[in-house]
Amino acid sequence: MNVLDSFRLHGRTAVVTGAAGLLGREFVRALAEAGANVVAADLNEPGLRQAPAALAVHVDATLPDSVQSMFDQAKSRFGRVDVLVNSTALDPKFDVGEAARHTQTFEDFPVEMWNRALAVNLTSMFLCCQAAARAMQVEGRGSIINIGSTYGLVGPDQRIYQRPGEPTRLKPAYYSVSKAGVLGLTRYLATYFAGTNIRVNALTPGGVYHEQDETFVRAYSARTVLGRMAGKDELNGALVFLASDASSYMTGANLVVDGGWTAW
Repeated sequence: MNVLDSFRLHGRTAVVTGAAGLLGREFVRALAEAGANVVAADLNEPGLRQAPAALAVHVDATLPDSVQSMFDQAKSRFGRVDVLVNSTALDPKFDVGEAARHTQTFEDFPVEMWNRALAVNLTSMFLCCQAAARAMQVEGRGSIINIGSTYGLVGPDQRIYQRPGEPTRLKPAYYSVSKAGVLGLTRYLATYFAGTNIRVNALTPGGVYHEQDETFVRAYSARTVLGRMAGKDELNGALVFLASDASSYMTGANLVVDGGWTAW
């Protein structure tokens, strides 16, 4: 097979959760450009209109029935499911206008918010992987891609969020903990499906530029080897690689695309 042909996804169906998000929309576009029939799924129905998908599905990925309905709709429309991209997440943003919301200390962090975040960031992936596995076992093959974070590998550098004279701003514990759990789930499923053609890998992005203030951008960029944040489309090549036959000998792996943040 020509190496470029191995990246093609023609005739395959890809389900992308969190499709209304910044990276989710990019993932939908990249998979469609590679030839896949793409199902864009999200709780945010207005946001789905911005995702260029063949089928848009409203889903609450924390509810088993809603998740199963999403896969039933995908199979009804396209007859099969070959790729799952688990991109649903609560990610506390530090974009302009958002940073002031994140001032709760670990000692005082509400357990209700902790439980909700774990449900969205981790339980949703568990449920989607369950439903995807049922569909992929029928086809005898499949690729599951769980989206992680560098903060699932290393602790957050809380210094980059601070501003002189302002309340302390914090990346909450649930984000690191849930993203570390994503890697555990990925490795578990990769070995669970040993001997099959169902592959499970993680894709771990670094920070993506999205209207953060200049102070944050400079501080974050100084921590990376490449000296900058990622563009929103710079994960797409890695995603298509993991979704396609180009990564056919890869499972249980974590592909880190972070500009060198974790290489220091």
